Amino acid sequence: MRRVVITGIGIVSPLGNNAAATWNGLIEGKSGIAPITQFDATNFSTRIAGEVKDFKPAEHGIDEKEAKRMDRFQHFCLATAIEAVRDSGIDFGKEDHERTGASIGIGFGGIVSFEAEHAKYMQNGPRRISPFIIPQMIANLGPGYVSINFGLKGPQACPVAACATGTFGVIEGYRLIKEGIADIMLSGGVEAAISPMSVGGFCSMKALSSRNEEPTKASRPFDAGREGFVPAEGGATLVLEELEHAKARGAKIYAEVVGWGSSSDAFHITQPAPGGEGGYRAMKYALASAGIKPEQVQYINAHGTSTPFNDKLETAALKRLYGDHAKNLKISSTKSMTGHLLGGAGSLEAAVTALSIYNKKVHGTMNYETPDPECDLDYVPNKAQSLDITYAMSNSFGFGGVNGVLVLGKY
Repeated sequence: MRRVVITGIGIVSPLGNNAAATWNGLIEGKSGIAPITQFDATNFSTRIAGEVKDFKPAEHGIDEKEAKRMDRFQHFCLATAIEAVRDSGIDFGKEDHERTGASIGIGFGGIVSFEAEHAKYMQNGPRRISPFIIPQMIANLGPGYVSINFGLKGPQACPVAACATGTFGVIEGYRLIKEGIADIMLSGGVEAAISPMSVGGFCSMKALSSRNEEPTKASRPFDAGREGFVPAEGGATLVLEELEHAKARGAKIYAEVVGWGSSSDAFHITQPAPGGEGGYRAMKYALASAGIKPEQVQYINAHGTSTPFNDKLETAALKRLYGDHAKNLKISSTKSMTGHLLGGAGSLEAAVTALSIYNKKVHGTMNYETPDPECDLDYVPNKAQSLDITYAMSNSFGFGGVNGVLVLGKY
C-alpha cells in the first residue's frame, strides 16, 4: 500500500504572498477583503473582493520577460509551485523526471487576459490581438508552465470542477502516486478572475455579498446575517510525495492524505441538493476511502461560503454523517477571511488543513456574531484554538453539483 504525504506548501492569497503570511493572518483573524482595485467597480452591486496584493512575479523567481507573456493565474501557479518545492527541499536534478508531475486545476482560465485582448479587438480590430492570448487563456498552461519550469515529465493534469477545482487537483495527484504512476506530484489549484465579466456575472446571479461599506465583515459563514460570498483570487500548490520516497530523503512531513470522496448532486446548476445530500455522500465516501469512522475526525475545514443555502445545507450534511459526534467537531471557514478563491479555494483549504494538523491549531470563523438555528455546530467563532488533530476533513462543493472531499491525517 503506497502512502501519500504532504512535504511542501506554497500559497498566494489575499492574506499574503506566501504560506507563512497566509497562515499567520488566519491565526490572527485578519481579513484580506477590501475594495476592488483591478478594475473600476463603481457601477457594480458588489465592489469588494479578496485580491492578492503587491504581487510581483520577479520576487517569486519568475523571469520578468516571460511573466509579460503570461496571465495572472499562471503567475500564481508558478509562484505557489516554486515556494512549495523550496519548502519541500526536493532537488529535481536528482529525481526521475518521468516519475514527477503536476496536477493543478484552474476554474476560469485566463479571463483577465481575454477581456483585455477583447477590448483591443473591439477598438482596433483583429490585427491588434496579442499572439500570446491563446496560451494566456488555456487553463492547462498553469500546470504546463510548472512542468516546464521543473522539468516534470510525468503526468500533467488540469481538473476543472468549479469551486471544487483545487480539491480535485490534490485528489488527482494523490491518486497518481497511490496507484504507482508517480512518486512526486505538484498538486493544487489557483484562480485569478477578479474581472468585470466574472464579478459582474456573479452579481447578476445575486450570489455575492453587497456589504460594500464593511468589506472585512462581508464574508460571514454560518452567521445568520450572511447574504452572499466574496469573490477572491490566489491558491495553493502542495508537494505530494510517496511516503517511503519522502522518508528516504529525510523530508519534513506536514500531514498524510488518507482518503478522498466525490459525488454529484444531479440536482441544479448552482443550488445544492436538499439536505446537502450530495455533500453528505462525498464525505461518506471520503471516510470509507480513508478507512476511518466518523468519531475519529476532530476538525472540518468547511466549504463555508457565507451563502444562505450552502452553509445550512453543509451543516445538515455534517449532522447527518457525524450524528451525535457533530457537536464535538471543530469547524471553521477559511473563506471568512480570504473570501472565495473559486478554483483556488479547495487547494488553499487543503493546505490550511495540513498546517492545522502540523501546528496543532485551527483558525476561527470570523464574523460569526448572530447564531442561525439551522447552523448550530461549533464553528470556532472569531478566535483560533489549539487542537491536537488526528484526522481532519476539507470540503469543497461547486456549481453543477460537483463535490470533492479530502481526509488528511497526522503522520
